[in-house]
Amino acid sequence: MRASALPVLLLLATACGERPDRATSKPVTIGFSQAGAESAWRTAETRSILDEAKSRGMVVKFADAQGDPEKQQQALRSFLLQRVDAILLAPIVETGFEPVLREVRAAKIPVVLVDRGVRVADEGLYATLIAADFVAEGRAAAAWLAQRLGGNARIAELQGTTGSSPALDRARGFAEELAKYPGMKVVKSQSGDFTRARGKEVMEAFLKAEDPAQPFTAVYAHNDDMALGAIQAIEAAGRKPGQDLVVVSIDGVRGAFEAMVRGQLDATVECSPLLGPLALDAVQQILAGRPVARRHVVPLRVFPKEQAAAELPNRRY
Repeated sequence: MRASALPVLLLLATACGERPDRATSKPVTIGFSQAGAESAWRTAETRSILDEAKSRGMVVKFADAQGDPEKQQQALRSFLLQRVDAILLAPIVETGFEPVLREVRAAKIPVVLVDRGVRVADEGLYATLIAADFVAEGRAAAAWLAQRLGGNARIAELQGTTGSSPALDRARGFAEELAKYPGMKVVKSQSGDFTRARGKEVMEAFLKAEDPAQPFTAVYAHNDDMALGAIQAIEAAGRKPGQDLVVVSIDGVRGAFEAMVRGQLDATVECSPLLGPLALDAVQQILAGRPVARRHVVPLRVFPKEQAAAELPNRRY
């Protein structure tokens, strides 16, 4: 599933967590299959959805897949047995979900994808996708980096979870934009699995294998947590992030803004995890029998470190 560039406005349903065709006031029950808790961004998304559901009187059956696609598929089948009214799915990877989604559709349970897409032959297996345009995020990071470094850089790239839509698309968008700048080269690229610990580990390995005659001049991390781990590795190696290496990442979490205030991180591309209102608007609209758009694109913003101190008080995650 690839992101569209056209944002769509989802209509608000008037029902408060309740199917309009029900004669009783029994609350809507939602199965929420979360990819994991690997980053501050992910936990903020979980909190946004759970808090919003509570405010609407909905019951949530929550399952943390802990980064395991098989556990996530098991969770969906568990939701079938529990006869939930709708399912929210934040898929770990793009592939492998078609069989279980066919089972879900056969049970007439609508599925709303949040923050990541899936690759299926029949896109009718889910009702809508609410997510950022990951390709655009990669392009924005590359464009900002090219401008900051005058179109010349040797870049270490920390990619997200292998096979996940944000990792695939953020790499693709970054590469597409870099193609405009012959002097901008990705010289090392490896998955850091969207975690701070792996980001540090991978950056340590990059630095140990670095050619002293041709050092890295920039780091591009697919999320802030990996960037923060990379910053730890850079400092441990006696280098200065923000000076010896320009560091740019994606998400816009509070920790990234704090790092920018300290001068360690140079920029972050915001990808808001506060998807609860949009996701539950979609659920209520579907259960009310109203049409929903196939795609809702969450807008992005780029924050350089020069804006960090002023923006930090506004960070909600």
